[in-house]
Amino acid sequence: MRLKITQGRVLDPASKTDGIYDILVEDGRIVKLDTQIEEEADQVIDASGFYVMPGLIDLHVHFREPGFEYKETIATGSAAAAKGGFTGVCPMANTNPVVDTPEMIRWILKKGEEVSPVHLYPIGAVTYGLKGEQITDAAAMKAAGMCALSEDGKTVMDARVYRDALRQAAANDIVVMDHCEDANLLKGGAMHAGKKADSLGLIGISHAVEDVITARDILLAKETGAHLHLCHCSTAGSVRMAREAKEDGVHLTAEVCPHHFTLTVEDIPEGDANFKMAPPLRDAADVQALKEGLRDGIIDAISTDHAPHSVEEKTNPEFAKNANGIVGLETAVSLVISELVEPGWLTPLQMAEKMSYRPAQILGIEAGELKVGRAADITIIDPSAEYVIDKNTFASKGRNTPFHGRKVHGCVMATIVDGKVVYQAE
Repeated sequence: MRLKITQGRVLDPASKTDGIYDILVEDGRIVKLDTQIEEEADQVIDASGFYVMPGLIDLHVHFREPGFEYKETIATGSAAAAKGGFTGVCPMANTNPVVDTPEMIRWILKKGEEVSPVHLYPIGAVTYGLKGEQITDAAAMKAAGMCALSEDGKTVMDARVYRDALRQAAANDIVVMDHCEDANLLKGGAMHAGKKADSLGLIGISHAVEDVITARDILLAKETGAHLHLCHCSTAGSVRMAREAKEDGVHLTAEVCPHHFTLTVEDIPEGDANFKMAPPLRDAADVQALKEGLRDGIIDAISTDHAPHSVEEKTNPEFAKNANGIVGLETAVSLVISELVEPGWLTPLQMAEKMSYRPAQILGIEAGELKVGRAADITIIDPSAEYVIDKNTFASKGRNTPFHGRKVHGCVMATIVDGKVVYQAE
């Protein structure tokens, strides 16, 4: 089976390629990349005017299965990923049962082989049952196919336990994805602390809720030599500390989510829990710092923290009693183009770096490059296409998005995994 992609704007951060090229794919691999390829192919995609990037990789998704299939399944989440341009995703461990053993890692991978059109890179829990007490056998889970450790959704509040986990991770060359939220400071918090929360009678979530744990865990990473990856950074303090940690030689990477660089706390309509997430939407100064961090390379990756919930879990009249989280796989590309590329915060090549190349490097996987001989994981995007986000068209089971009705630019035209077109826009 031969596939040819013609005259697209090829964006490959690994080789710094940014130009008009043809790509020839055969038996699932890239066999030729040139300004013009004459060979015939079984399928031809005209990519004129489109971005052609290495397949996007999302370091941070919640697919809910096993245990919470009413929110999402591996099949529906993976379909959403393909539609969103992602060829690989990292499902977090906070399922039921928790993904905290080699057997559970193998279960996720087997299920993925059966139902997922995209690659799954499962994440294992830092502690058994996400209880924050006893660290898991990271080496055994890695041998079973785990790509990283994370307690995401919770913070390991016992610093000694977390230090032990980081030591184990360092010894086994495993990245630890860090959910930075001080549970004691958080108690009852529902919205970023400030005038908005006060006016609504809600308990505020201060910057310190995130920044205290960020500081603690950077110190622990420095002591242990572990690779610490900061999940869903939302504060200017996190960006500043990440910058200082990197300058200090700490093995640190960081991600930001589209909702955190697009929206502020002031954008929340009263009572609309589709805007409720953890960490919460912050203020304009934080949004500015996150964009600057992306531009300057302090923040390495853009992830979605795709977190589907049922309608009932997001429509309680009391804002504070609703579940945290929004879906993000099917809106990420358009938000990055609309909020970062078009205004000039990132170049198209930097977009590919943040959404594909750096995530692959962080995971230590052979992906994120458009290179002869590599697996043909490719995302094709029309950057100028304008449309209105409609939650009712999502492949995800989740409809919990704050972006319903928002006009955006940038549409995924095709997602190719191992040379097979797994999604193509009409």
